[in-house]
Amino acid sequence: MQSEPLFTTILYREEGPVGVLTLNRPDDGNMFTPTMCREIRDCIERVRNETRTRVLVLTGAGDRFFCIGGRKDELEDTNLYPGVVPTLEMYEAIDRLQKPVIAAVNGFAVGGGNVLQMVCDMTIAKASAVFRQVGPMMGSFDAGYGTWYLEDLVGKKKAKEIWFCNPKMSAQQALELGLCNRVVPDETFWAEVMAFAGEVAERGSYALAGIKASFNARHQGVVGLSRVTHDLVLPLYYQTAEAKELGAAFNGRRKPDPSTFGH
Repeated sequence: MQSEPLFTTILYREEGPVGVLTLNRPDDGNMFTPTMCREIRDCIERVRNETRTRVLVLTGAGDRFFCIGGRKDELEDTNLYPGVVPTLEMYEAIDRLQKPVIAAVNGFAVGGGNVLQMVCDMTIAKASAVFRQVGPMMGSFDAGYGTWYLEDLVGKKKAKEIWFCNPKMSAQQALELGLCNRVVPDETFWAEVMAFAGEVAERGSYALAGIKASFNARHQGVVGLSRVTHDLVLPLYYQTAEAKELGAAFNGRRKPDPSTFGH
């Protein structure tokens, strides 16, 4: 999938086995809008349904902002779903994707932008990047992914401090807390991002899918467990002698041959 003209708020390109999804609203801090949330979801779903791409990098346009949250424009005047910023559409798409997603934090990751990078499987940040949660300061909060995932990364006490006190954190502080994996110099940022993504892309795709699904199963209940069993285990079972014999026996209205069981 090359550059997609149907997308108006994001850019997408492929560099070998690495897909690069760029939030493309730099004049507005790469803040996500309802349209952007759905475009990110749709782009990731397309990546999910092809095998060329083995790793996805998510970053922001320009050199100042990764993403500083979301806007509530375009929404209907209702408390029901049409009146809610569809951020969960992005987060769920990232979790469903069987490929590692690396957040390349190229600047400010604030509010919903910080949650977005937390939802990604790994994060690499340039040295000048800034991380912050500001919801309670400006009439907002993320009491879902933004709390559970943050607690997993930094621990409960620190996660509550980040949400209650809203400290501004440097990339180095974020690294020490566990909010990101690597911090690299600004001048070599993109080369380091692609090297990181390329390293991951060399691993087995099925193995990576199994590992990611196993991590995600912890928080996602029956949905998470099903991503392991339905998406990864069941297709392999269909290829076994047991499954084929059981299917043939059922269709042929006969008893199956038990010597095939377990094979």
